[in-house]
Amino acid sequence: ALLPMLTLGVPGSPTAAVLLGGLIMWGLQPGPMLFVEQKEFVWGLIASMYLGNIAGLIVVLVAVPWFAAILRVPFSIIAALILVVCAIGAFTVSNAEFDITLMLVFGVVGYVLKKLDYPLAPLVLALVLGDRTEEAFRQSLLISQGSLGVFFSNWLVSTIMALGIALLLWPAFTWARGLLTGAGLRRVRPA
Repeated sequence: ALLPMLTLGVPGSPTAAVLLGGLIMWGLQPGPMLFVEQKEFVWGLIASMYLGNIAGLIVVLVAVPWFAAILRVPFSIIAALILVVCAIGAFTVSNAEFDITLMLVFGVVGYVLKKLDYPLAPLVLALVLGDRTEEAFRQSLLISQGSLGVFFSNWLVSTIMALGIALLLWPAFTWARGLLTGAGLRRVRPA
């Protein structure tokens, strides 16, 4: 997931999407030119991944008994401790109680989405790539002087747009088909 994020600027997982957001905030534009313009950063990142894996292996091998002991602590105590640590972290950002309220609101939203089995990856990708997509859309419209025909200008773009529209409409199609077959409105074949 890290490789397409660094080389193409497209995250392959929610974790890579968060990392992409962090890189953009620091003024680093992931993509092919990142390896040319910021090669020290890229190779430092790769080296830190190797060192992190080795250090993680050592820590896990040493600390497995302690991690197993944590499982004996009741969940209510662990949840309360996590909530307090998150509230302290939210408050220390700008010393405002509003940040704690915001943390609680988004915590409840996250809990509801998890209970509804809403996938996390599309939401994170939309939040991270939304600005870049909107900027590219606006740039395309400026180049084409406001014409939407630029999105169907050649066969490759038309094919990708058609696939995107089909994938967007597919759930509605399957839902409507389920209604028709479930309601007994199936087409009767003559004998």
